[in-house]
Amino acid sequence: MEKSTYKASGVDIHAGYEVVRRIRKHTESTFRPEVIGDIGSFGSFFALDTAKYSDPILVAGTDGVGTKLKVAFMMDRHDTIGIDVVAYCVNDIICQGAEPLFFLDYLAVGKTHPEKVEQIVAGIAKGCRQAGCALVGGETAEMPGFYPEDEYDLAGFAVGVVEKSRCVTGQQAQAGDVLVGLASSGLQSSGFSLVRKIFFHDHDYKVTDHLDELGRSLGEELLEPTLVYVKPILKLIDSLDVAGVANISGGGLPENVPRSMPANLDAMIQKGSWPVHPIFRILQKVGNVDEAEMYNTFNMGIGMVVMVRPGLVDDAIELLNESGIKTHIIGKLVPGQGKVVFC
Repeated sequence: MEKSTYKASGVDIHAGYEVVRRIRKHTESTFRPEVIGDIGSFGSFFALDTAKYSDPILVAGTDGVGTKLKVAFMMDRHDTIGIDVVAYCVNDIICQGAEPLFFLDYLAVGKTHPEKVEQIVAGIAKGCRQAGCALVGGETAEMPGFYPEDEYDLAGFAVGVVEKSRCVTGQQAQAGDVLVGLASSGLQSSGFSLVRKIFFHDHDYKVTDHLDELGRSLGEELLEPTLVYVKPILKLIDSLDVAGVANISGGGLPENVPRSMPANLDAMIQKGSWPVHPIFRILQKVGNVDEAEMYNTFNMGIGMVVMVRPGLVDDAIELLNESGIKTHIIGKLVPGQGKVVFC
């Protein structure tokens, strides 16, 4: 009788060792001075610089890439998807004014391909460098029979810190505050179940199809990474009084903006006050999607919204523009019932 082995069941431990060897240079490229030790231990050490804070609060966030991964599989391209998982975690915690400190990832694969895993982790490391946080650890789980051999799932976990007195809760917002929108890179990572249904199930599009409106292939557009807004947002918060910050992800403006303002206010948003990326127009036309559904599902070209006092708007826009991210005044807060009202 043939002897049973772990490898015969589909799990290659030595491929896992090869992954650790390959990713070391990527993780080390993200290390901050507070990181203690090296990858490979059972836990990660991070020494919080308590001299910088009188009353520090840790802020944590977790997220995944979602079904955008299916496009990466179709393209067989895996070097950008890691940026998305970092962006979606750190963009959440900066809404509270927290500086991202460190990041961990969870990668579950059907079969460990060290070269592919290295591409994924290289993208995660790039996202961490953009956010200024350290990639201190993670887990690569080989799960044969659970995932197809060439597929995987990816999630991340970010921890940041903010001085308690400088925490941004949105409760500081008041009627008259101006909504400043930061442009998105396109779809970013939300709404991909609908995107895939429209392009690949209801219609016979291929990821290699070149779309003139986009100036590149459909697959290249869909894999455009989510922008990491950490540095411009933190610079803004450090420079002037920010009343609220909303990350437009996992849904559109109507869902996310109210999470960062008092329940007795409405966000009045002016349609047409910012350019809508062509990918949204294409989706709406090809999929016959009504406008309300578009705004409820997609970011429509706005990746973050910050709320500032009217007298600080010019300074806020100048600071944000210096970061290279296009900004637009998209509306204001008015007395109401905690909703977004388009006008």
